[in-house]
Amino acid sequence: MTTQLVQADGSGEMFDRIARRYDLLNRLMSFGLDRSWRRQLIESMPNEGRLLDVATGTADVALALARTHPQSQVTGLDPSTGMLAVGQDKITARGLQERVELIPGDAQSMPFPDNHFAGATIAFGIRNVPDRLQGLREMARVTETGGPVAILELSEPEGGLMAHLARIHVHHFVPLMGRILSGQKEYRYLQSSIAAFPPADQFAEVMAEAGLKDVTVSRMTFGTAHLYIGMAP
Repeated sequence: MTTQLVQADGSGEMFDRIARRYDLLNRLMSFGLDRSWRRQLIESMPNEGRLLDVATGTADVALALARTHPQSQVTGLDPSTGMLAVGQDKITARGLQERVELIPGDAQSMPFPDNHFAGATIAFGIRNVPDRLQGLREMARVTETGGPVAILELSEPEGGLMAHLARIHVHHFVPLMGRILSGQKEYRYLQSSIAAFPPADQFAEVMAEAGLKDVTVSRMTFGTAHLYIGMAP
């Protein structure tokens, strides 16, 4: 997940400390739904060309992009070297070193030229970028004109019994599982970062402000996550 390296919460260092348990925590916290959400994100990308996964973490999305789009070359960007090390182990185990590259870096200042990628993704990471507008502008900048920029992000559901249960899950179960499985308190951060993320319609407006065109929003699983897709200008 991408953010400034110096930030106390949500920082690269924070994710370094939980890197080895990160995938297990994601499975448990989302009841496995994160896989189906990511599948829709991945299917929104072009079938070939260079693809970028921002806040790639342990490279789950980068690897899935490479598997789903076998004609693509995938680059993953993340500030956490600990997370990238776990991701590199996965890439090596699957023999995908020639097609998947991981690079340490900041979403707000990417080390890529303009119009470099056919499409770009970020899953569960945009809320950790201190300047989200700048992060989105960077994603738009490095994506070729008309290419998709897809963002998958958690959200707090509103209204109804299932929304109430989902909020209990985020506010109580998520931090508890983080402490038990990682031995760290960092997953309390996840609770507050989800609550602080803007409603879907407001975030879609931020995407448009960043220059992305034809922004669409797809609500997933009672509003516990949303998939946002815009086209690079």
